[in-house]
Amino acid sequence: MRRRNTAAYSGNILIITGLIVPPSYHFVKDHSPLVERVFCMNFDDKKASGNDETLRFFSPGSPQPVPSVPPGGHRLPSLPYPYNALEPYISTTTLRIHHDRHHLAYVEGLNRAELALVEARRSGDFSLVRYWERELAFNGSGHVLHSIYWTNMSPEGGGMPSGVVLEQIKLYFGNFGAFQQQMSRAAQDVEGSGWALLVWQPQWGRVEVLTAEKHEDLTQWGVIPLLVVDVWEHAYYVDYQNRRGDYINAWWNVVNWNDVERRLRLAMQARVPMA
Repeated sequence: MRRRNTAAYSGNILIITGLIVPPSYHFVKDHSPLVERVFCMNFDDKKASGNDETLRFFSPGSPQPVPSVPPGGHRLPSLPYPYNALEPYISTTTLRIHHDRHHLAYVEGLNRAELALVEARRSGDFSLVRYWERELAFNGSGHVLHSIYWTNMSPEGGGMPSGVVLEQIKLYFGNFGAFQQQMSRAAQDVEGSGWALLVWQPQWGRVEVLTAEKHEDLTQWGVIPLLVVDVWEHAYYVDYQNRRGDYINAWWNVVNWNDVERRLRLAMQARVPMA
């Protein structure tokens, strides 16, 4: 695509002379509700009247591109709330240890594995590839699931979902109570350390509850996690000792259904062809 510097507004639509775009693409102001959908590219053109506004070029319904992370470039995300925000259900001490130590360890392990494989490709020496591929799976999965886990919780959480989440839960599980009981029991019965997850399965066009041992074992390919509960002991032992069930029951009080709704709406756009 080519574009010149000449630009003008028509209502909420930006007209750029010389730019050829498909009919389904639009320019809209940041405050438009359409921007809550996802978009493709950013432009920095300014309104001719002098009222500066960042404009977004997007195709409705298409996902925003994810920036590529270079090998060894992963970073620990910040918590979206203070360390004490989830009390009394999850303590400040647990959150500090879990986020600052355990999650950080997965990020560092993932970076080491990626850089080791970069070096293996450079040197042609793949004698340790089995080890590093395992580290890649374990630490990468741990980083992904923990990143979702933090945003899946909120001090304003709990209660019932609504919107598309509740619709999809009812379609597959029958009602919210049945889903909650299955998710809780699945988490309780994870053998050793692992997770219970509400996922979107693009191949089948519906939600499902799965478990994972460690971070990556005994689950399904292609699914997109929507809601995850960590049942490694480091997630609850300071607060609940060996009472995993008490931790799971408490965790429902901080579930951030707005985040689950956001994740489901994005996940439902995914396609994983079976043929």
